[in-house]
Amino acid sequence: MSLDITTTTTDAGALLRVTGEVDVSCADELRQGIDAAIAAGIAGGELVVDLAEVPYIDSTGIGVLVGAAHRALEAGGTLVVAHPQRNVARVLGLLGVSDDLNIRED
Repeated sequence: MSLDITTTTTDAGALLRVTGEVDVSCADELRQGIDAAIAAGIAGGELVVDLAEVPYIDSTGIGVLVGAAHRALEAGGTLVVAHPQRNVARVLGLLGVSDDLNIRED
């Protein structure tokens, strides 16, 4: 399954909608999409990564998200992971990264 990322600028920052499985084969694509949004200037804003259409994420993908959360913070913004599917949210919780990723389920 291929990865599809769409980026939208919002009043609060940026929204990345991710569709597909995030694993080692496409983690760089996710990293590039997130880094482009950070570089575009989210200072003081939110970068929301919507995972509603991501049924699976491996440790490489989670590492991309955690690294991006730190880079967003350094840029003066906040990375928020929104709408993770139940199994993805479970893995994030088991790995103890939910707080780093500012999980938003609403």
